[in-house]
Amino acid sequence: MNAPLREPTFRESVDIMFNRAVKFMDLSPGLEEKIRVCNSTYTVRFGVRLRGEIKTFTGYRSVHSEHMEPVKGGIRFAANVHQDEVEALAALMTFKCALVEVPFGGSKGGLRIDPREWEEHEMELITRRFAYELAKRDLIHPSQNVPAPDMGTGEREMAWIVDQYRRMNTTDINAAACVTGKPLNAGGIAGRVEATGRGVQYSLREFFRHPDDMKVAGFDGTLEGKRVIVQGLGNVGYHAAKFLSEEDGCRIVGVIERDGAIINDKGIPIEFLKTHIGATGGVKGFPRGTYVEDGHKVLEADCDILVPAALESVINLGNAERIKAPLIVEAANGPVTAGADEILRARGKVIMPDLYVNAGGVTVSYFEWVKNLSHIRFGRMQRRQEEAQNALIVNEIERILRDSGATMGISDAFKSEYVRGAGELELVRSGLDDTMRTAYQSMREVWHGRKDVEDLRIAAYIVSIGRVAASYRSKGL
Repeated sequence: MNAPLREPTFRESVDIMFNRAVKFMDLSPGLEEKIRVCNSTYTVRFGVRLRGEIKTFTGYRSVHSEHMEPVKGGIRFAANVHQDEVEALAALMTFKCALVEVPFGGSKGGLRIDPREWEEHEMELITRRFAYELAKRDLIHPSQNVPAPDMGTGEREMAWIVDQYRRMNTTDINAAACVTGKPLNAGGIAGRVEATGRGVQYSLREFFRHPDDMKVAGFDGTLEGKRVIVQGLGNVGYHAAKFLSEEDGCRIVGVIERDGAIINDKGIPIEFLKTHIGATGGVKGFPRGTYVEDGHKVLEADCDILVPAALESVINLGNAERIKAPLIVEAANGPVTAGADEILRARGKVIMPDLYVNAGGVTVSYFEWVKNLSHIRFGRMQRRQEEAQNALIVNEIERILRDSGATMGISDAFKSEYVRGAGELELVRSGLDDTMRTAYQSMREVWHGRKDVEDLRIAAYIVSIGRVAASYRSKGL
């Protein structure tokens, strides 16, 4: 296959993937266009008095599809945020929510700002004013539009936003549900911070449960010992690397960051590296590996699994021919351009698409939204009842063993683990694991069930677009 001569933009890449998928579907032209286009984008320019003068900022909130409401999508703070990027991310959110069967439409927001240039109190003033501009147009609302953290934002910003919404809507009993990704003490949910990285882990575990799929990538066995390179050790990359190395036995042989990369074929201790980055601002000088100044070259290094977990378009026409990893796991949004995707598929690489892999964040955001609307934390009603039920079983088994004269009994470690009822964190992880498994199975059913579908990305788009189309049809469109 011949790759496009010009590198497509991120938004063009999303449109190219969409157009590839709908060729395999029986959609009327009108319905196809309705699903493809972005419904609306609001652009705001607002001023904040800072450092003795008025500073003007530009922000966006895009709504791609309202086939289900509320619409859902993060708010990113970055110096290069622009309208096309926000609209492309909103489209991905629509398809992502449909794929993992979360009842939201797709939305996305962005503020053109470099958070590193401002003090914390200044960031609070800016964030609150941006939230005010969005909330007064119902672009932040529990039943209409529910933001979440994204690049450059986190629990802190979500706490400011929910407080600003409350100030503007003092009688809204469901105010906490206006955003997700909040701190626990502001209505958040256990497991939200780790959610996207945990979803990356669960997606890989599910891939490795299917020998036919592993064979396509040239794998056998399990995740144990697989060599992994992670690009970006932010929230998503850090948690994915931590869980894969500590719980699944993967070797993290490379980590790429802003100032370069660290490689170590014996494995990089992720907690140690994270502490080093926090103390020094980068990976340079880390004692447990070799520093590579041109970090992007490490994307092309030999490994089993490549996890781009930071920026869009890091795998592109310029390096796609040199990517060695047989399995690419898109933990970031749009890390592989449409042109690179074509080259990689022609070379026999397997790509687990962003649409699926990083859906852990929106899945747990959904759980948080439900928790806020129900006004009760998960596990509160049933946890102790579960413990009592499990203790009954253990006690009865021990009684039978004693009465039969058995010399062996149940270990204390097993009893402690078995008897313990599920709290909020366990229930969130269980729900996320189930979501990631079910979504993968829906993709692979199309991938293996149709001879004309050659890759997981198009299978994911077919599943999600089909669900959005069914939703519109049910409304009479």
